[in-house]
Amino acid sequence: MPVKTAMSVPLLDLRAQYADIKAELDQAVHRVLESTRFIGGPEVAGLEEEVARYCRSAHAIGCASGTDALLLALRVLDIGPGDEVVTSAFSFFASAGTIANVGARPVFVDIDPRAFNLDPHRLEAAITPATKAVMPVHLFGQCCDLTAVQAVCDKHQLWLIEDAAQAIGSEWEGRRAGSVGDFGCFSFFPSKNLGGAGDGGMVTANDAARAERLRLLREHGSKPKYHHAIIGTNSRLDAIQAAILRVKLRHLDRWSEARARNAALYDRLFEGAHLVRPYHDPRTRHIYNQYVIRVRDRDGLRAHLTERGIGSEIYYPVPLHLQECFAPLGYRAGDMRESEEAAREVLALPIYPELTEEQIRYVAAAVRDFTDPV
Repeated sequence: MPVKTAMSVPLLDLRAQYADIKAELDQAVHRVLESTRFIGGPEVAGLEEEVARYCRSAHAIGCASGTDALLLALRVLDIGPGDEVVTSAFSFFASAGTIANVGARPVFVDIDPRAFNLDPHRLEAAITPATKAVMPVHLFGQCCDLTAVQAVCDKHQLWLIEDAAQAIGSEWEGRRAGSVGDFGCFSFFPSKNLGGAGDGGMVTANDAARAERLRLLREHGSKPKYHHAIIGTNSRLDAIQAAILRVKLRHLDRWSEARARNAALYDRLFEGAHLVRPYHDPRTRHIYNQYVIRVRDRDGLRAHLTERGIGSEIYYPVPLHLQECFAPLGYRAGDMRESEEAAREVLALPIYPELTEEQIRYVAAAVRDFTDPV
């Protein structure tokens, strides 16, 4: 399938998204500027209520980033030195980095090679008397097997923290990401399906007491003001970010549906190609934060796409158990074979909602020109 017409297709085009809702976003930002309520206030409170409703969770608490969302959840549960938290070996660094940052030990579990999520069949073998929580990651916009993970957590009386940074709006058997575990942790990094104009995060919870403790921790443990019963930190969500996110949240389902349509077109165009298409578990609502294929000569394909003006990204080139900073944990190459193989083969293609059919066909043709040359 030779490439006939050259064009530029970035991995993500936030200019196109901004152009689509410019008037709404500009109005929201100006509203905050005119109010001079830059920290907290009605914009943050409004976003928290709207995200809680969207995620079908009782509470949502804004914070400074998706990383802080994970850190705060761990701190609320008093997880620290001497404790272990089980997580996926194949994820963004924050999943394991936050565990280490509270002084606990990350324990890695290999992935299901189809969905890239933590393999629940390997989970129980990783649990020890020191295990306090499990932190599954809903990678690339698809929930992990929460039924199986929750069953293991219930059996061993472990906390369940959902790393849902890439999965707002995703569902497992009809339940929204972030509503199943003790906490759900979200990121509003600009590249996410619901992205801000900078960093931002959110934690969802169903338990009122734990939600209130998290609110205290994000504000230096202060209540009332200047009175500190506990030691917290500064992890507040800015009002301008909240206002922007409130606008974008109204469009989120439309965007997620467009991503799913784009994925379906890619799937059709890649039928019979020498690559592995993304797996969509029928029990999930997949929101396609990324469209990730697997190819043996991944690096060759990426260079081929770059030459044709097509953006791509490797999520992730080094699995977490092989990161240099985790060498003291004692993991070796070969310990997590599925994660290691995925790290060698995965490539994310453009999937953003504003892609045109012409662009998708151009990307698919360029991919097949490499994987299936005539």
